[in-house]
Amino acid sequence: MAPEIKKAILIGAPHTSNFDFGYSRAALYMMNRPAKYLIKEELMKAPWGTFFKATGGISVKRDKSENLVGHMVELFNRSEELVILLSPEGSRKLKGKWKTGFYHAALQAKVPIVLSSLDYKKKIAHVGLVFHPSGNYYQDMQQVIEYYRHITPRYPEKFALDII
Repeated sequence: MAPEIKKAILIGAPHTSNFDFGYSRAALYMMNRPAKYLIKEELMKAPWGTFFKATGGISVKRDKSENLVGHMVELFNRSEELVILLSPEGSRKLKGKWKTGFYHAALQAKVPIVLSSLDYKKKIAHVGLVFHPSGNYYQDMQQVIEYYRHITPRYPEKFALDII
């Protein structure tokens, strides 16, 4: 990710394996880019909670409707530099449609969306397309679909590009 990008939502996809988290964090450390990331609340308890908090974890209650979009916008508004890594799939399991909060948070906070991927076939982590959401979700998501169309996840049967 270009150093001049100070604030962004970084999409980490596909997310089909527990290895994805470690590889993604390692890639960000290698790029010398601190980042926060969304993680389910259950993992923020002992014994792993201290580790996840120290590495930038932001607890998310997945079973309750929180104003997570508003919370992310507030974090961006209070920060000079902030990258939030998240997986819009919401789970390592095949769930169907992606969650759309990342898009709305980026639009409201006026920050770019940065697409990143782990391609297990090519054995590369990649930070690619950067775009500012236009407000036309369907049009913007076409470029997201195109970016991820040729990426091979660790478990391809658990990844779907049901974005729209």
